[in-house]
Order: sequence, then C-alpha cells, then structure tokens
Amino acid sequence: MTRRALFSLLQSQPTRPLSRQSSLLPQSSSSHTFHPSSSLLTRLSRSYSFLRYHSHRPTSFPQPLTSPMATSAAGDNSSAVAFPLSASNVLKINKGDITKWFVDASSDAIVNPANERMLGGGGADGAIHRAAGPELREACFKVPEVSHGIRCPTGEARITPGFRLPASHVIHTVGPIYDTNNNPKASLTNAYRNSLNVARDNNIKYVAFPAISCGVYGYPFEEAADVAISTIKEFANDFKEVHFVLFSDEIYAVWVKKAKELLQE
Repeated sequence: MTRRALFSLLQSQPTRPLSRQSSLLPQSSSSHTFHPSSSLLTRLSRSYSFLRYHSHRPTSFPQPLTSPMATSAAGDNSSAVAFPLSASNVLKINKGDITKWFVDASSDAIVNPANERMLGGGGADGAIHRAAGPELREACFKVPEVSHGIRCPTGEARITPGFRLPASHVIHTVGPIYDTNNNPKASLTNAYRNSLNVARDNNIKYVAFPAISCGVYGYPFEEAADVAISTIKEFANDFKEVHFVLFSDEIYAVWVKKAKELLQE
C-alpha cells in the first residue's frame, strides 16, 4: 500500500477530524471520538511496516549497526563457509544480500558490479545504488570520464564512500560481457585484481564481492568462480578477510565447490 492509498483509507473513515492531541487509541469521553476498528488498525500496522522497511527514503527510526559477527554474512549465517588463504587470512563464501554486508564500517568495502558509466543499472548495481542513496550517484558522476560517458572501463576499478550502506566504501568495477572472441577471462581477472589493488591502496582490510559478470553478462558460473578464487589467492596476505556474498543457491554451490578444489589442495 502506498502513502497515497494509506491517506485515502484514513480519509474514508466516517468521523470528524482528529485534534492535534488525539491519537488512534480510543478515548473515554466524547461520543464523537474516533474508535478505529480492529481491521483498520491491522491494515494500518501492515501498511506502516511496508513503508518502514521498503521505502528507499531514510526512515525516522534508524537501526543501529549490529556486531560484525552478526552482520558480516549479510544473510543466512548458516550458509557461510570459510577457507584459509594463509595463516592469518580467510576467504568466506556466503549467500545473502551484499547491500547489508559490513564488518567494521570503517575499513570494509563491497564491490559493485557496475557499468562503464558508473551511474547505476540493474541487478546488484541498482540494488547497491538504491541502498546507498542518491549521494552515491552524485559521487560517481564526479568521477572523471576517461572518454565520452565512460568513467570506469571494463576491467578497471574506482572507489567511493558507501554513504547510507553499512560498509564504509564501495569499489566499482566493470566485468566483461561473456564473449569468447574478446578474451573474457583476461577482463574478468582484471576486474577482480584491480578491485583488490584499489582496496589495498585505500587501506581496506575487509572486502566483499558479488559474482561479477554472472548475471545478465552471461559468464558461465564454473569459469567465473575459477577466475575469481584464483585471483583472490594472489592477495592472500593483503587483507584480513575476503568475502563472496552470492544471491542464488546455484552460484553459491558452484563457488563453494570451486573453493574446495583450489584452496584445499
């Protein structure tokens, strides 16, 4: 139910306007006092909950960040699988919502699978822009163009603040459209490698990736997982934790299988 529909519902009730001091709770005095039915209260409660949690505007009741242990998986913590990269570094594979991921809100970053314009799009890119708020698009717009309309060529990476996201930074990278005639493996490797280089250069200690190019860009999951995990192995000593936060059961299963092959040799 939209705000307009909610307002119309209130207007339709056969009662005189409420005074500034009145509320939706029944009063004990006047016979003209508004006594809402239980069904109306239920609909109002559900409508408030919908608007509260699904509006992209900032809410009046911000929720505090919870502890890193509770939130770093950004989803079902029971799905998290950890693989050691070195004696002091770990790769974690989770299934969940990358826009909710964070560790310490100061040295953490999520990776946005952007397009070359960096102004938002569909899929995870659009979800990240919506969660971060309009400030993210404004920051991206200020990134210098390297050619007309292009701020981040395929395989490169840029960094911005996270704004309304729980993570402190967003690293924007552009993965390739899968086309075997254009060496997509090299471009995807560069997307991961340059994202990690940018993170390291900006003192990021915790990084979360989606499955870059595995949505509408059509990159086969097995091949993408091999590139992603192999590239991350090169940076084993540069970060405290590297995460994958994946949106589907199928991609999650492929990533876990590939990590077992490459990291448990």
